[in-house]
Amino acid sequence: MKKSLLLLLFPLITLGINAKQYKLVSPNGKLTVTVNNDKNLTYSLSLDGQQLIAPSQIALTLDQGKSFGENASVQSVKTTTSHGTINALFYKKKVVEDYYNQLALKFRQGFTLIFRAYDEGVAYRFVSDRKKEIIVKDEKAEFNFAKGWSSLVPYTSPNGSFEEQFNNSFENTYTQGHLSQLKTDKLAFLPILVEADHGVRICVTEADLENYPGMYVNRTKGHALRGVFAKYPKEVRQEGHNKLQLFVKSRENYLVKATAKQQFPWRIINVSTDDRQLLDNDMVYRLASPSRISSTEWIKPGKVAWDWWNDWGLYKVPFKAGVNTQTYKAYIDFASKHGIEYVILDEGWAVNLQADLFQVVPEIDLKGIVDYAKQKNVGIILWAGYYAFARDMERVCRHYSDMGVKGFKIDFMDRDDAACVNFLYDAARMAAKYRMLVDFHGIFKPTGLQRTYPNVINFEGVKGQENTKWSSLESYNQVQYDVQIPFIRMLAGQMDYTQGAMLNSTMETYHASNSNPMSQGTRCHQLAMYTVFFSPLNMLCDSPTHYEEEPECTEFIAKIPVVWDQSIALTSKVGEYVAMARRSGNTWYVGVINNWTARDLTIDLSPLGDIPTRAEAYFDGANATKFAQDYVRKTISIPSNKQLTVHLAPGGGFTMKMN
Repeated sequence: MKKSLLLLLFPLITLGINAKQYKLVSPNGKLTVTVNNDKNLTYSLSLDGQQLIAPSQIALTLDQGKSFGENASVQSVKTTTSHGTINALFYKKKVVEDYYNQLALKFRQGFTLIFRAYDEGVAYRFVSDRKKEIIVKDEKAEFNFAKGWSSLVPYTSPNGSFEEQFNNSFENTYTQGHLSQLKTDKLAFLPILVEADHGVRICVTEADLENYPGMYVNRTKGHALRGVFAKYPKEVRQEGHNKLQLFVKSRENYLVKATAKQQFPWRIINVSTDDRQLLDNDMVYRLASPSRISSTEWIKPGKVAWDWWNDWGLYKVPFKAGVNTQTYKAYIDFASKHGIEYVILDEGWAVNLQADLFQVVPEIDLKGIVDYAKQKNVGIILWAGYYAFARDMERVCRHYSDMGVKGFKIDFMDRDDAACVNFLYDAARMAAKYRMLVDFHGIFKPTGLQRTYPNVINFEGVKGQENTKWSSLESYNQVQYDVQIPFIRMLAGQMDYTQGAMLNSTMETYHASNSNPMSQGTRCHQLAMYTVFFSPLNMLCDSPTHYEEEPECTEFIAKIPVVWDQSIALTSKVGEYVAMARRSGNTWYVGVINNWTARDLTIDLSPLGDIPTRAEAYFDGANATKFAQDYVRKTISIPSNKQLTVHLAPGGGFTMKMN
């Protein structure tokens, strides 16, 4: 429930219709947004008087030479405060506090500009007040940072022109460097992180992205970034991975044809004074549109026994493992035995190069597999290429829902222009109609679709553990990436990272392997990921054979929740180590992951309040520096002062369960 009250902001010069400057402060009074309306609309942002973002222009360019934001005159000003809560579904907490101050400037040119200030950051969006469709040709979104601070940005993987870079999977490690050193010929996808003075972090992303392209950022000059957007596709052609993608061959001269009264995406600038605040930030979820599904009791988060990463890697079985019925029945048996909710049939079950989800390979009795899984209380999820799903999505959803399939992992969109963004909404809507889950792969970061359509249970948009199948340590430093993404990418929402490796490696022993893949870092690093990373549809990436040989670790993973009642970030530092505590019912889990530097870390558990005095804990073993699979499981007592010191090996981890 929310309630709005008139908010007294600053002296009257900030509120009059004819004023040029308007100010908005966060509820705790620390963040201040200043909006200037002169010839152009600009905003600036400061924290406790320290400027973070200098005046930066914002505007939407329309057709026929018109604009939202240039030479605009204010018609009315409205300031409000709202202090309420959101009952979250399938999230990292049950209740999200929603406390903000808002400034709404209505302009005579037919639009409203809304700014919201939260204690965790600020956001703004344009809203069309026009009763007819408008054509948006471009957007000006500037981020003129006050200094050339250090930053962590994920560049698009393709090189070449911006048009070539628009086709990408939104997977890359982070490049660290001062803002003034960022490449002017490269796009970076969101979120990005800027490290300001005095431990302040600024994380830029977006929310409520619908009927509009996603935003990239690019350095223009000095330490200023600007938003860059893909134009609307004019001609697409079926190409790419196994002919499952739609590549853009030409584009229109506009971003989107916006509907009457359309609300444009929120541009979010998150601000933290402690790294822990980035690990438990709710801005994207708050700013997303509420659920459009009236009944959600059929949506079941859970864990998934996954085939592809381990290369259908069963052994010690009396049949040849692979894409066949016997193999999938064995995965189902494993899942059923350990209470794992789902088994996924990844790429390979449908005939290759046909982009037709009704052509099943002859080695697979799909109906028999689904029926067998149902008997074992296990759900089946099917992998689907983008074009194969999009070309006839209602028929696909109806057919496989009738068969008993529980959802789809849809892959290889690899774009975020408005047409692709709209596909995600169409797919979510259609899947919901037939009560099916969706896990989007080959796609951009979450922007709140998971709140609007809660059956969208997970997203990739992360350079996850699958990369260890083919990457060198030099090209994919997984352990270093692991202690960066929780502060940046995970701020936007859940991520399908696909952890759970039982073969683990040090820097010296790691090597890529397609059929016998391993993780970088220790066994406890892998176990701790299930608490550190938020993922309502969480993979067990390794072979059932390996899991059966590791009963302690398998039992721990199989029983850990995937959605939570409460989440609290503990002692953490960007790029070095991450410690998270999450509660389900009366049970607390704590997970800690480390970079490649061994350390003794003291974890302050006092923020958890009244907690059990004993825990089932997993530590890096005495020889984990040499043999990364070495771990120790033991029952420990929680110190009375709640200061728990653990030793973390290089690439190490620690996890425990308290109940």
